[in-house]
Amino acid sequence: MNDFRKSLDDNADMMRTLLRVSESYDMIVKQIKISDRKAMMFCVDGFTKDEMLEKMLEHLEKIPASDFGSITSGYELADNYVPYIETSVETDADKVVKLVLSGAICLLVEDIGEAIIIDSRTYPARPVQEPEADKVLRGSHEGFVETLVFNTALIRRRVRDTNLTLKLHQVGYSSKTDVIVCYIDGKADKKLLKKISDKLDSINVDALAMGQESLKECLIPYQPLNPYPKVRYTERPDTAAACLNDGNILILCDGTPSAIIIPTGIFDFVQDINDYYFTPVVGTFLRYIRVIVFFLSMFLTPVWYVIVTNLDSMPKWLDFLYIQKPNNVPIIIQLLIIEFVVDTLKLASLNTPSALSHSFSVVGALVLGEFAVESGLFVSETVLFMAFIAISSYTQPSYELGYAIKLSRIFILILSAIFGIWGFLIGTLLVIICVCTTKTVGGYTYLYPVIPFNADALKGLLYRRRIKSDFSRKK
Repeated sequence: MNDFRKSLDDNADMMRTLLRVSESYDMIVKQIKISDRKAMMFCVDGFTKDEMLEKMLEHLEKIPASDFGSITSGYELADNYVPYIETSVETDADKVVKLVLSGAICLLVEDIGEAIIIDSRTYPARPVQEPEADKVLRGSHEGFVETLVFNTALIRRRVRDTNLTLKLHQVGYSSKTDVIVCYIDGKADKKLLKKISDKLDSINVDALAMGQESLKECLIPYQPLNPYPKVRYTERPDTAAACLNDGNILILCDGTPSAIIIPTGIFDFVQDINDYYFTPVVGTFLRYIRVIVFFLSMFLTPVWYVIVTNLDSMPKWLDFLYIQKPNNVPIIIQLLIIEFVVDTLKLASLNTPSALSHSFSVVGALVLGEFAVESGLFVSETVLFMAFIAISSYTQPSYELGYAIKLSRIFILILSAIFGIWGFLIGTLLVIICVCTTKTVGGYTYLYPVIPFNADALKGLLYRRRIKSDFSRKK
């Protein structure tokens, strides 16, 4: 612990050493004079507005010596003479260094053994705009950005409740990343809240290199072979506000334009923001469409493969699934190749310049469509079913769940190819077991509200409820 002293030179030398001013070009050290006393300011270039800093220096330099000479306390100086709202006083130089590196200004004055912290930080930020993954036809078109204070302001704008609480944690020895736990006191589960706070305080990592994703890996139980997502994400402030009002807890990580929603179960993924911007009957219809597509995405190709490879033992009314023009490439190989090609096209599209995106989509359609069938590599039925699978994957707003479904589908397909119908049944059973044993943050069951059974919560998932005029707050 490094404490400040009365000597300005000693304090300035200590700050120069801790901040490594001589090695870092963006560290600004400004020597000024307040009345008849020497003072120094430390800040990081790019985190402070020049206009604001100039006005503050102009004000400080105009303080009369008769008023300033008797000041011996940093609190007295900050309260009476610093023309800024967000100020604090620190005696520990290590804490001051953390604040300066996060964007605050440190003011040191001769004969005052404390540092005045001026929180005037302004981060570089992109405009608030609609996220690409969570678009809506109606409603708000605002989305979270990489700057944490902007994201909390977007939530405050929608939840004007004094019980809305935002607790700050810092994670990472070197990164010291700001992490906010956001909840409404009286609605959120206090036991779950304590578990999350304790986990955040106990995380021992050097840095959150990938921001929110690194934080999630530190929070969730380790299940390396389980692909199902343990948390939900949202990039929309209106969705975040709705989740808070439902009693959920949000985790916001600085540098990441989304929020983690806790707790999360498998049935929570059937809901989407678009459900609530239509009438209840339309929202319910969209929800059931999403559920049907969920099961078709997982079981369509495995069921079709089992049928076409066992037509002799299948009912006659399934004969329409018979392959009209078979080729020498096994069906399972065709399905796995297309699974691989579809993911290759998705990865390639991420790096395709926008000016070439149309050409890329045309080439991809030709490769997977007419050319592939005409060349005899694929049968038309295989392309048809896999095209439906590829399109249906975009009906699921969660990328993580989409890939979990994909891996489950491939797993069932491979077992079906090896063991036939029994392989399909075994694969389906193992996938169900995988879902049932998925561990979530805080130990909540992944199958809630079915296990444990909650009829009221289950009704809310089965159909989109209308907004009621009455409410109750948990005690």
